[in-house]
Amino acid sequence: MVLFRTLLVVIFLALVGYTAIVVSNHGMGLLPVFFGDIAQMAWPGQFNLDFMCFLVLSAVWVSWRHEFSGVGLLLGLIAFFSGALFLSIYLFIQSFKVNGNVGALLLGPSRA
Repeated sequence: MVLFRTLLVVIFLALVGYTAIVVSNHGMGLLPVFFGDIAQMAWPGQFNLDFMCFLVLSAVWVSWRHEFSGVGLLLGLIAFFSGALFLSIYLFIQSFKVNGNVGALLLGPSRA
């Protein structure tokens, strides 16, 4: 669990740093670029569509883990729009809440 948590911290820090540089150089115009690439039907668009599917799966999993409660749906929405930046923090915090129990981390405490 220590290595997993370390990986989560590295992912979070790398994304924060990279995002800060991109925003400072290009502004906050992600969505037109993201969907524009998809509309062009080329490899960057294929990658973006694939990534968006991962975001959907992440959002559904987080919502399901919280039994589709109001909080779960809100967290799922945040997961969809924030990607690995959110998921790295979420999993880091949850790993402590479940005392490192991987089953509870994946399924949620009520299902484990």
